[in-house]
Amino acid sequence: MAEHARILVVDDDESIRKTLVTILEEKGYVVDTAKNGKEAIERSKTRFYNLLLIDIRLPDMEGTKLLTTLKETTPRMIKIIMTGYPSLQNAIEAVNKDADAYMLKPLNMNEVLYTIREHLKRQEQAKKYSEEKVAEFIKTRVRELDEEKNMALAKTR
Repeated sequence: MAEHARILVVDDDESIRKTLVTILEEKGYVVDTAKNGKEAIERSKTRFYNLLLIDIRLPDMEGTKLLTTLKETTPRMIKIIMTGYPSLQNAIEAVNKDADAYMLKPLNMNEVLYTIREHLKRQEQAKKYSEEKVAEFIKTRVRELDEEKNMALAKTR
């Protein structure tokens, strides 16, 4: 799964976008980019992304505002905030708005790749668990319906 995960890089700095695309694609990820929040929102409406890398300062909105907006459309998407302007206030705000990670620029690519890999692994495990629970529910419900049907048939005899 992780090698085919879709990642959206949201950063107004073209060199950061290009660098991340090159490195992430080398690792087997499918990568798109957006230079601002509006573009990121539009892309996420037409494509599914497993993970977003979001700069905290975008030209049209704060990255934390984008977190809130995207949570409404794709709640299970992993969202990682990147910032060259770290502060306790923006770290707390990012966490409170459901950022899955908070990374400092300049980015340590080994750390970024590790963080992405770990979060995608957890996402895959959660998906598998959910699928198992749905399958379990369906099997149980089918048995209940069969039992109800058998009871109804027995009453009519």
